[in-house]
Amino acid sequence: MLVESSRSRRSPPARQLIIASAVAAAVLVVVALLTVNGDRPAETRTAERFVAAWARGDFAAMRAELAEADRRTMPMRRFAKAYRTAAATATATAVAHGEVGELRDGVVSVPMTVATRVFGTIRAPLRLTFSQEGDDTHINWKRNLVFPGLAPGERLQRRTALPRRADILARDGTPLAQGEERGSPIGDVASSIVGELGAPPPQRLARLRELGYPSNATVGTSGLERVFEEQLTGRPGGQLRAGRRVLAATRPRPAESVRSSIDPGVQRAAVAAKGDRLGGVAVVRPRTGEILALAGIAFSGLQPPGSTFKIVTLTGVLEAGLAGPNSKYPVETKTTIEGVELENANGESCGGTLRYSFAHSCNSVFAPLGARLGAARLVKAAEKFGFNKEIAIAGAATSTIPPASEIGDDLAVGSSAIGQGRVQATALQMAWVAATIAGRGKRPQLTLERRRTPQRTQVVDAGVARLVGRMMEAVVREGTGKAAQISGVRVAGKTGTAELEDTTAPDCVPSPDPTAPSQCPAAAADDPTDTDAWFAAYAPAKRPRVAVGVLLVRNGTGGETAAPVARQALIAGLRATR
Repeated sequence: MLVESSRSRRSPPARQLIIASAVAAAVLVVVALLTVNGDRPAETRTAERFVAAWARGDFAAMRAELAEADRRTMPMRRFAKAYRTAAATATATAVAHGEVGELRDGVVSVPMTVATRVFGTIRAPLRLTFSQEGDDTHINWKRNLVFPGLAPGERLQRRTALPRRADILARDGTPLAQGEERGSPIGDVASSIVGELGAPPPQRLARLRELGYPSNATVGTSGLERVFEEQLTGRPGGQLRAGRRVLAATRPRPAESVRSSIDPGVQRAAVAAKGDRLGGVAVVRPRTGEILALAGIAFSGLQPPGSTFKIVTLTGVLEAGLAGPNSKYPVETKTTIEGVELENANGESCGGTLRYSFAHSCNSVFAPLGARLGAARLVKAAEKFGFNKEIAIAGAATSTIPPASEIGDDLAVGSSAIGQGRVQATALQMAWVAATIAGRGKRPQLTLERRRTPQRTQVVDAGVARLVGRMMEAVVREGTGKAAQISGVRVAGKTGTAELEDTTAPDCVPSPDPTAPSQCPAAAADDPTDTDAWFAAYAPAKRPRVAVGVLLVRNGTGGETAAPVARQALIAGLRATR
């Protein structure tokens, strides 16, 4: 009689069961995948890769699925261009695909969906045929595959028209440009800010085609017409055609009126204050970033900002802890960096505390301070205020400072720190700088649309911004910006006089013969056309409501010519924001 031992009846350990189960499951998964892949034709898998690449805009991956002969006739650049051209014609914004169909009679059909700006959502099949090359299956490519729904030999084309152009309104709702004639009841204000309509410049044609504009469209070429172009146009309408067939059709849809941030009173005052001089005046609300006025070349004219840039340098110095308001400096008429002399304006003797040196715009203090701050920290400080950043306003120039690695030696850094060298700014940029200090270090997002909700970013330490603000008050109270004073209002500002020519007298060695006539030229009188006049300011100093930037090209000094202009703009801005 056979008796089983207790060892032979013992159950397998739990761990063995778990491992065995896992192995069995893995085998089943592999078998299932092999079965599924074996059941799916190579044509289906190729079609899936092709449309998936299309949906993510990967033209290189799409082209890789083509037959070798088609790849030879359609180089990568031509292939991508064909799809981009079709997308622009259809005003396409996105492509998606559905479940790839079965292979039938050598064709795989894929349901495609194309979202467009002008023609709505287009749903049509993409029909693919294939060829075998060795063990690989590839797509036979024809030009009709650039867009779903096209039959062989058909070409994608469109006919579009624009709706009536929307009106532009001032901040208070007064029309600045209305109707087909673009007229305004306040023509003096409108003519200074609205801009003109005309044929689009070549660099904008591609974008306008993507938006659905007809080829003969008239567009905004300057001013608010240019800034608000896409909002004023509304949605074009028309037909998208596959040869003679209509794939989709829509009607033009007009846009609503655009209410700008421009205040007619402030705009009128800014234009009057600038007069017929070349330059620009920008007026901004520090809290919201709304632009109340733009006169002249306020947002398009780039010039060296001169000593208004010392606001940036001072901020960098204070944040780096290199000095404080009461730090002391020698009283000098000039300083020497890298063996080169940099003079104070008019050769005046200047120095003392940092506060006094800023109020009296001492180059002899700020150029060496800038060199000590260094290029990297100077550029970082400038970029906090918006330098090297595009302003989200069409046509606005970007104010710039070179990368730290390209500025150069200490002399170049020192020159940059006083707004010379290769630093470039617009009047709007310097109003933005003033608005950031006014906002206790919060940089507002600039806009030409009326805005009630502030959009600001803290870019400068609030305590540092308060210190800079107090030192800007000293500029107007007792320094170079006294001409910007307003009775009963504390104004904070900074003058700037940017040299455009070499204003230093040439070296001259007198003749050793005391009886001989002097060969040294007489000292030339100051020429106001050698310098740009700048002023950046805000008011009231305690609870700022308005900031300004003023540039007068080749028009003297900041304190004498730009500060009075800023004063008039500030007064108008304060009245408008009560």
